[in-house]
Amino acid sequence: MNNIKPILLPGTEKQVLDFYEFSAPEGKNILIIGTGTESVAEFLARKGNNVIIIVEDQENLMQLRFIITHSAVSVRMMDFTNTDFKDEKFDIIYLQAPVFNQNRNKLVKEIKRILVKDGTLCVGEIVNLEKRIPSFVSDIWQHSGLEPLFVDDLDHYYSEKGFEILKEANLSATLEDFYTRSEMLLKRNKEKLTEEEIIYYKKILKKFKHESNAYLRLGGRAYMGYKMLILRKV
Repeated sequence: MNNIKPILLPGTEKQVLDFYEFSAPEGKNILIIGTGTESVAEFLARKGNNVIIIVEDQENLMQLRFIITHSAVSVRMMDFTNTDFKDEKFDIIYLQAPVFNQNRNKLVKEIKRILVKDGTLCVGEIVNLEKRIPSFVSDIWQHSGLEPLFVDDLDHYYSEKGFEILKEANLSATLEDFYTRSEMLLKRNKEKLTEEEIIYYKKILKKFKHESNAYLRLGGRAYMGYKMLILRKV
């Protein structure tokens, strides 16, 4: 029933399956922000929803349009913090392992603008498991353009921004799954992928290369986690 293609992102398939089990959306307008989410989009579209993915560059736009086949999924290019959508456009907004940096507050403000009242936000974030992290972890975050919050501060952040927490889940275990299996998945499926798809997935894997090395080989698992929140706009 919930068959889904492998998702090459932290949170893996676990995030969207947990989200769907909790909310079972059907006939909803859903916005997905960021690349690597094509399997999420097609899964939610098969459940009877209309889905839009937004990306920030032309290359990802063209590659996703080539990869995605479901008619209820469309892809557009926009600035995540300043979209073209009207107020209260979407019933659900979904993010999985987004790049949260100095633009975090602007992005969350834009999400709140285009989300209907009582609408649902599902977000999965890389988090720090300790308030004091070693320099090799902070170097990784700087290289990746990330500014993760401390895990216990995440709930408070979204509450302050006007969201009610409906569910939270520690999905840190998915990091090991993601970092260890992603390249294996690509190699195993290489014969089934087009050249464009191979290039696209390699770009995603390259994005997480430094985090992967830190997590698996340098002891980063003690400091690097992943948390999902399902929230309601109030």
